[in-house]
Amino acid sequence: MTSRKPRVVLGVSAGIAAYKVCELLRRLTESGHDVRVVPTRDALRFVGEPTWAALSGNPVATEVWENVDEVPHVRLGQEADLVFVAPATANTLAKAAHGLADDLLTNTLLTARCPVVFAPAMHTEMWEHPATQANVATLRARGALVLEPASGRLTGKDTGKGRLPDPAELFEAARRVLARQETLAASGRPAEPGVSAEDEDGRFAGEGARAASGSGRWLDLAGRHVVISAGGTREPIDPVRFIGNRSSGLQGYALARTAIARGARVTLVAANVALPDPAGADVVPVGSAEEMRKAVIEASGAADAVVMAAAVADFRPADYRGSKIKKAPGAEPEPIHLIKNADILAELGQRRRPGQVIVGFAAETDDVLANGRDKLVRKGADLLVVNEVGADLTFGRPDNAAVILAAKGEPVEVPRGAKEALADVVWDLVSQRLE
Repeated sequence: MTSRKPRVVLGVSAGIAAYKVCELLRRLTESGHDVRVVPTRDALRFVGEPTWAALSGNPVATEVWENVDEVPHVRLGQEADLVFVAPATANTLAKAAHGLADDLLTNTLLTARCPVVFAPAMHTEMWEHPATQANVATLRARGALVLEPASGRLTGKDTGKGRLPDPAELFEAARRVLARQETLAASGRPAEPGVSAEDEDGRFAGEGARAASGSGRWLDLAGRHVVISAGGTREPIDPVRFIGNRSSGLQGYALARTAIARGARVTLVAANVALPDPAGADVVPVGSAEEMRKAVIEASGAADAVVMAAAVADFRPADYRGSKIKKAPGAEPEPIHLIKNADILAELGQRRRPGQVIVGFAAETDDVLANGRDKLVRKGADLLVVNEVGADLTFGRPDNAAVILAAKGEPVEVPRGAKEALADVVWDLVSQRLE
């Protein structure tokens, strides 16, 4: 790998969410990326050229007629390591899907041979319109990563799906895509996105996309739906107290971000997590183990893979007290009788449909591998990620170490490193089994 800064073309189309992209640009430049901002002509009505130039440190152009001697309509796409369009309006998605090239951004999209990411933002009705959905399917089938928009407050009083994800999470998406390219380049595998097929209705033809893009390509999970659980469940004792654990959800969220960067549609079932939603994930918040069970079982019915990274309570109080348990003077507290919660991972193993890959996590404090091998067999999982846990290990930390046990195949030891690195190894193994 060379020491040059990664080159990012940041395309900005004409949506009110353009002001949020200034924060994405700041994060990219401050983390060492060389960013060229390419706004559409109308995007400058929302954020002016001086702002983009000042934040990026590079000149800004919208038309192919500017600096013609440098042939920018070809060079920008050819030399980029990543093209990231945010916000991507319905108009820009339509132009990109149909190969129109009437400004510098759309020309750049046609010449790019690097990963291309679109972060759509528009009103719900525009996002849900069949024309927009067909355009999104076309772009995905051609090897582009189109993130799902977030739900929330839109322009004016409207709310719904169509909101631009948080800029910090857009930055994480860009970072994960670039990291994926670096990993593929280091391994000697091709990293260019492939061109893949659509079905007769223009929908994403996942099988055709996977076959065309190749197992070594960056979107190896394209067309796949994966369900991930994260965080730690809480079992209420009374309106104030609960039985819980130390899980922060960081590993589950790393799995979600990494899967999205590899093209998957992600449903993230999150229990008591204080983390921003990953850009592009469908997040289902839950509290207790039973709530998590219902959400995971419902979401996993048609999923290609399920990864149970959450720390699910094994037990819950047999009786919930409707009012706060008082401390009586001079009296010992009444014992809390516990009963078992359902074993979600084992149930998934029993319910699995043909071809579905099931991954579990096992947090152990002693006899780590022996206990892990026993759980792998009992739970009926394809893979089991075994962690040694403790007060200063794994929970709440940005790093992790694990051994991944397989029902078929040799164990894989993952040395301590960023949780995203462990997530990538998990998805490598899942991808192999899906293929």
